[in-house]
Parts: sequence; structure tokens; C-alpha cells
Amino acid sequence: MPFINSKVNVKTTAEQQRELKERLGKAIATIPGKSESWLMVNLEDERKMYFRGDDSEPIAFICVNIYGSADEEAFERMTEELTQIYGEVLGVKPDHMYIKYAASMDWGWNGSNF
Repeated sequence: MPFINSKVNVKTTAEQQRELKERLGKAIATIPGKSESWLMVNLEDERKMYFRGDDSEPIAFICVNIYGSADEEAFERMTEELTQIYGEVLGVKPDHMYIKYAASMDWGWNGSNF
């Protein structure tokens, strides 16, 4: 049950959103046991965001939430993937994005909890 929630300060086109969704679907598999078949994605663009007091360059804040747990190495690989994806698709520099991970055993779906 992964959920990727991203906020960026740039406007995205439908094509960029599709590419992000597709590439995030592939990237989530870097975390063992996770796949696109359970992935939910939220893409928020044109957010008013500042980094180091400046809003003149592309900025991204990405949260990756998963059911269960994963090791540090899996999150490291995912960070590499996300950095590449957001850099190539939206022009966000590696030092202009934060990526946050959260793992939880408390997860509900289909009217009940796992």
C-alpha cells in the first residue's frame, strides 16, 4: 500500500503528469514488496513554495508512505530514483527537493485495517 504525495511549485502539463505517474509506478518497485498495482499517487502542482527564501527555481517536496517497513538501502535507492525522475521531468535540482519516508503498520483499506 504505497502512497506517493508530491508538491511542486511549477505548473505541470498533462504529459508531465502522465510521465511522473508512470515512472513513479516503476520506481516504487525499488522498495521490496511494493508495486504499482497498489500505488496511489497525488501530484500537486503550482504550489506556493519557498526554499532558502526563494521561489524562482523548481522545488519539490515528496512524501513516500508505505504499509509495513523497508530497510535504509531501499529508501536510498528510492531517493536516487525520485531525484532522477523529478529532475528529468520537471527540472528540479537535487538540492531543491526534500523526500520524506513514513512506514506504518496502521493502514486501512476496503473497510478494514490490515
